[in-house]
Amino acid sequence: MGVLIAGVAIAATCQVAVADAPQGIVNPIVLQPFDPAGQSCNAPPGLEKSLTFVQDNHRDFIEGVGMGLSLAAANRNLAYSSVVADDDGSKMIAEVNAIGAAKGGAVVVAPVDPRSLTPSLQDLIANGVYVGAVVPPPAVTILNAPQYLTGKTLADAAAEYIQTKLGGRAKVVLLTHDSLQFLAPRFTAMRDVLSQLPGVTIVADISPMPVSEDGGYATMKTILLAQPDVDVVLGADTVVLGALRALREANKANPQQFLGGIDGEPQAVAELRLPDSPYKASVSLASPVFGYALGQYSADWLEGKVVPQAMDILPSLLTRDNVDQYQGDISHPDAVWADPARRQQYLRMYGGICYDTRASYLNFPWSSESPAAN
Repeated sequence: MGVLIAGVAIAATCQVAVADAPQGIVNPIVLQPFDPAGQSCNAPPGLEKSLTFVQDNHRDFIEGVGMGLSLAAANRNLAYSSVVADDDGSKMIAEVNAIGAAKGGAVVVAPVDPRSLTPSLQDLIANGVYVGAVVPPPAVTILNAPQYLTGKTLADAAAEYIQTKLGGRAKVVLLTHDSLQFLAPRFTAMRDVLSQLPGVTIVADISPMPVSEDGGYATMKTILLAQPDVDVVLGADTVVLGALRALREANKANPQQFLGGIDGEPQAVAELRLPDSPYKASVSLASPVFGYALGQYSADWLEGKVVPQAMDILPSLLTRDNVDQYQGDISHPDAVWADPARRQQYLRMYGGICYDTRASYLNFPWSSESPAAN
């Protein structure tokens, strides 16, 4: 059977030699909604019933992915392991190549350097391995968030707070990650929303180096030398938490501020519960939930079933009022997966691919917000 992509049937392929590994789909296309009953396939031969998570580092968001993956692997009788590259691109390449040499069946990767890792992932796919990727291509299943919507969700909450609690006036710090093209639309959205408020001044718009809690802390300390009073700080949770630490050390944190982040990091969620915390919101991408989904699709692939080519993580705004429900969901991603209505609050699937049609893997930066996807 072939797979229907953008209304075009792509023929099934057989075994592919690594030396002739197909390049995949390199030009953006429209993916139809995922149909799990859309085709029948063969199971990849000669591979272990295993799932390995290749992590870039140990940040909480990535640890959440691992939690979901390990639970799904246990539920589907896959041997599970994880390896950590410690933000070293060369180390990650070696880890991925070792998995291929050991005939590992499924890999989920959060790449350090997507470009340098590409040939290794292409070799895995050519040999029938399931490859799931957290954002960058190539992969059998690419997972991404609608990044502009994600940034807009946080910025809209900040804008409402500025209008209702701060009299329409605020000094804003944006801690960005514009150097990573896949995440840049988040910060474009923030600037777009804030530019509509005449009383808002963006006093700093900068990418911390590194993009981590320590990077956010160091950057905020520098900003406070020039701007000792800020009202709003937005960015990824990890850097905003670092900024909060700097504000508290300088005795510049207060309950009237709006600090908000993206990722639903556990420490950010803990701050939301504190009545006097400046931390007012976090946009969750529910990493245990999508990790569990990728684990399920790993098992499906190894059984010869069709899996999505792409999956949206839908942003959810967390506040003190709804954080308990969210905590319940990420603590039990298997229950979310088993309830289609709850699952659809977090995830949306597109396209279809299996072992026989693996030459149609995505090898472009897929986003449901790209012009080709609409």
